[in-house]
Amino acid sequence: MGLSRKNIAVITAHPDDETLWCGGTILINPNCNWFIACLCRKNDKNRAPKFYEVLKILNARGVMGNLDDTPEQQPLSLKIVKEVIVGLLPSKNYDLIITHDPSGEYTSHRRHEEISRAVIELWYKNKISTKELWTFAYEDGNKKYLSRKKDSASIQVKLTEEIFDLKYKLITEIYGFPPDGFEALTTPKEEAFWKFKTPVDAYIWLRKDEILK
Repeated sequence: MGLSRKNIAVITAHPDDETLWCGGTILINPNCNWFIACLCRKNDKNRAPKFYEVLKILNARGVMGNLDDTPEQQPLSLKIVKEVIVGLLPSKNYDLIITHDPSGEYTSHRRHEEISRAVIELWYKNKISTKELWTFAYEDGNKKYLSRKKDSASIQVKLTEEIFDLKYKLITEIYGFPPDGFEALTTPKEEAFWKFKTPVDAYIWLRKDEILK
């Protein structure tokens, strides 16, 4: 899927989310100006250097934050999450922002959900600006299977074998996840996104997800 947009921010929780959920889309659009803000693991001596190595291959710039990412996943204040997002982004204006969906990509990860909510609220309250917002569109059937794209999603991107192979190598050879681990087994060959053209539409989507929960 060719993108005419130039300034694109990808806002994720972890080093590898950018590759797992939209790495193919980044790779097939090398002429865009990609900036990836990863909100967790800045001080992770293993994952952080790998994130910056992956950025080089993705032809992207990026930065990391250090939000709590301990296994307990205690809830974070949305105010804090928003402050970190705004602090990491080099600009407040983009042609496109891509981030997690309020429901997350699998059941479940609190940081994914919190970051999605924070991004949508920042857009809704005009703290960041974008012509469009895309959220990842994946689900795992409430843990019945590995995460896969939602067939009803607004945007569907089928990766070529060459692009998928490179994406898979980033996960297994750069990030170093084992072939039989969750990340490698999950790596989607088809990427999907929900598309929102106005902050009101995104905010309604957010509120709908909160009500369903």
